[in-house]
Amino acid sequence: MELSAGIKASLAGRYASALFDLASEAGSVSAVEADLDKLRAALAESGELRALIQNPQVSRSALGRVVAGLATHLSLSPLTANFLGVLAENRRVGALPAIIRAFAAIAAAQRGEVAAEVASAHPLNASQLAELENRLRAREGRTVKLATRVDPDLLGGLVVTIGSKRIDSSIRTRLNSLAQAMKNA
Repeated sequence: MELSAGIKASLAGRYASALFDLASEAGSVSAVEADLDKLRAALAESGELRALIQNPQVSRSALGRVVAGLATHLSLSPLTANFLGVLAENRRVGALPAIIRAFAAIAAAQRGEVAAEVASAHPLNASQLAELENRLRAREGRTVKLATRVDPDLLGGLVVTIGSKRIDSSIRTRLNSLAQAMKNA
C-alpha cells in the first residue's frame, strides 16, 4: 500500500520509515509498536521528559544516557533502544512524538487500517465505540483504528477526524452555525 508522500518526505517520516523497515526485517513490528506506545505514554505523563528532549542545551552524551535509562525503565526491545540511541546521537530525540505518529500511520497503512481520532463531550462506552467503528468501517471500506479523547467544550455529539477528513456533529458547531445564520438573517 502506498503511503502519502508527506509522511515519507518529513524528517519524522524518514526516521519512522527506517525504523519500520528494520522492524519488518526483524519480524518485530508489533513489539516496536508496543514500545512506541509506552514512549508516547511516558511523554504524555511527564512534562519534564518532554522539556528535556526538546532542550538544545542538553549534550548528546547526556541525552544518550537519558534515553538508555528510559529504554531500560520501560523495558523496550533492543531495536527500539538502539533507535533511541541513534536519535540521541543525531540530536533528533525532539522529533520523537512526530516519529511515533508517523510510525503508527505507516504500520496502519501496511495492515490496511486507517486511524481515526474521535473527540466526544463524554467518554464513550464499549457498545458506542463498537457501533462507531462499524459505521466508519462501512464508510471507509477498511478497518478503522479509533483513538478517543474527551473534550467537554463540544457539549455533545462527536468530532471524528480520519486523515484530512473531519466529520463534525458536535452541538457546539451546530450552535455556532445557528448563531451565524441568525446574524445573517
